[in-house]
Amino acid sequence: MGKKLHIISFDIPYPADYGGVIDVFYKIKALYNEGVEIVLHCFQYGNRQPDSELNKYCKEVIYYPRITGLRGLHPSLPYIISSRRNNDLLKNLLKDDAPILFEGLHTCYFAHHKSIEKRIKILRAHNIESDYYAGLAMNSQSAFKQLYYSFESNRLRMFERSLNVFDHILSISENDQQFFEKRYGSSKAILVPAFHSNQEVQSLIGSGNYCLYHGNLSVDENIKSVDYLVKSIFSELEIPLIIAGKNPTQAILSYQSKNIQIKANPSDEELNTFIQNAHIHVLPSFQQTGIKLKLLNSLFRGRHIIVNHEIEESHLKDLIHIANSNNLFIKTIKDLMMKDFSEDDLDQRKQALAFYSNEYHANAICDLI
Repeated sequence: MGKKLHIISFDIPYPADYGGVIDVFYKIKALYNEGVEIVLHCFQYGNRQPDSELNKYCKEVIYYPRITGLRGLHPSLPYIISSRRNNDLLKNLLKDDAPILFEGLHTCYFAHHKSIEKRIKILRAHNIESDYYAGLAMNSQSAFKQLYYSFESNRLRMFERSLNVFDHILSISENDQQFFEKRYGSSKAILVPAFHSNQEVQSLIGSGNYCLYHGNLSVDENIKSVDYLVKSIFSELEIPLIIAGKNPTQAILSYQSKNIQIKANPSDEELNTFIQNAHIHVLPSFQQTGIKLKLLNSLFRGRHIIVNHEIEESHLKDLIHIANSNNLFIKTIKDLMMKDFSEDDLDQRKQALAFYSNEYHANAICDLI
């Protein structure tokens, strides 16, 4: 008889078109392939709509409206948690005694409720959320957003002290794993890297003639990365740069020039083509939380990769070039443009990325439930 699992998702995880929901969707698919019977609970807000694709992998999919605006506030809880409170969710969880997987602190409104205290409860920690929101505050250009993110960060820090209620905490990166292990012990904190769309390494040997940055181009963190690349790095180079992603701002669109191409809202197929054919992936980041799915995609599908800070993940360190100054970033690009991506590079990548198998980590979750 198969295992049953409730999964509470902070958002509708299809289409799988941004970091958090990519992890949720491909985790659902991998667990379904292992024979797990899934009841999926989704909070709905914004322009994301129920999608029948989810019914292929879940026995039942239930949607709940998120309480946005002032009504979503709570005297002491973080807004990302209090705005996802719904009594129907609790009623539906109580229809059986199956384990519950909470996707992110966002979904933990009922985690401390007495009626589920004897259930197996697992938290998927997508970040150390207090650090993530502190980073958002630091990177935001808006005074109001800075205030909101700082306030939310403080409340999340308080909430992160009460996670003993969970039987297991699934950390998404080695850095996060160290945080939760130090606080809750190695038996409770378990490293389960991000689930993703890649089945095997598809990097092409040989060379390309451009560099690539890709991501959601309306997110403050990614906008800052693009600004850095255009103003501090590629202003000193004549090497072509493609910037591809969702909803670029007017400021990013204005960077279009002889050497810089902006590819707005590419299809999945177009983006994969850009990723595979690029010679170098330039992925500076100014917020070191979790593991960037764009980095995993680039490793599974692309050639050379440059980042601007040390990578925490021990499996990935030998696959990536670190350039933590402008001059070194520019020099590394010039050097790598002269270097083919070889068979040896490909073999090394295949060995290292075996650790990031969806099937392997779905099996680990099955063992917990």
